[in-house]
Amino acid sequence: MGRLVRFTSPGLAEVIDFEDAPVGAGEVRLETMYSGISAGTELTAYRGSNPYLNSEWDARRRLFVPGDSTHSYPLDAWGYEEVGTITEVGDGVDAGLIGRVVWGTWGHRSSVVRPMTWVMDRLMPDGLDPVAGIFAKIGAIALNAVLDADIHVGETVVVFGAGVPGQIVAQLARLNGGRVVSVDLLPGRRELAERLGASLTLDPAADDVAERVRELTENRGADVVIEMSGSYHALQEAVRTAAYSSRVVVGGFFQGAATPVHLGNEFHHNRISIIGSQISGVSPTLQHRWNELRMSTTALRLVSDGQLDVTSLITHTMPAEDAPAAFTMLDASPEAALQVVLDYRTAP
Repeated sequence: MGRLVRFTSPGLAEVIDFEDAPVGAGEVRLETMYSGISAGTELTAYRGSNPYLNSEWDARRRLFVPGDSTHSYPLDAWGYEEVGTITEVGDGVDAGLIGRVVWGTWGHRSSVVRPMTWVMDRLMPDGLDPVAGIFAKIGAIALNAVLDADIHVGETVVVFGAGVPGQIVAQLARLNGGRVVSVDLLPGRRELAERLGASLTLDPAADDVAERVRELTENRGADVVIEMSGSYHALQEAVRTAAYSSRVVVGGFFQGAATPVHLGNEFHHNRISIIGSQISGVSPTLQHRWNELRMSTTALRLVSDGQLDVTSLITHTMPAEDAPAAFTMLDASPEAALQVVLDYRTAP
């Protein structure tokens, strides 16, 4: 018998029992060590604002359409930041794999069965702290935004949002040769961004970001802006901050109507391009070389090589049974935490 996190209704999370699946031929069982909570995407499901809960996603036409919602409560084992250990193998699988650490996406649950072929692509690099594995997919999301940004050496890159994805984006943009300005309302997040290499941090409540960036760039504005907060106010300021005929890459997951966005102002007059960056796809110019798996393995290799710091983003490690309290905290007091990790290593 295993345990998983269920969103029973909006604002209510529980930990419930589930029946472990048997291990078949060519499969392995993974016992979860850690599971990271995505404070953006997962909270949309926890709160009930996710579009999949309010409309139907037509995958063939890639449209949200009226009708029955694609998902409904209860929602079981959401989450996409997991790492675990191989504890059992099926027929045709080398028993020498038992004990190997694997990263991947299987939701907040104590165990899962996966095909050996899937697992072999997701073995953790030797010597890397297993908890770093929870950042594989969010690392891919951040790297995808940086690839979409097409940063060149010496360019000024402004990153809106210094949550987990924004912190990773800022580090990757700097590795790409950019001078990084990080923008966030929370002092602790700005301080962390500076420690991790941002050239400058700005408080959008106190600073006119667009004007400050122009002071830094001989009135050009940012060569590229990356929006990772999911705030429409940030998106509006991101458009204001971008240089003439430049781009704003949008990786944040927005909810509700975009009333703060004024498209007749700088967007219209400065020929700004807004690029949607989402992990389901890669820029058409890169699809022949890049995919999500390569982005995740690249992120973990950068961590292993000491070029990308992800463990500094962890603020809370909690027993997996405390998941309901973790979601309550992230919903009610988002400023209290950055990356929350559920620890499955100790049985309740």
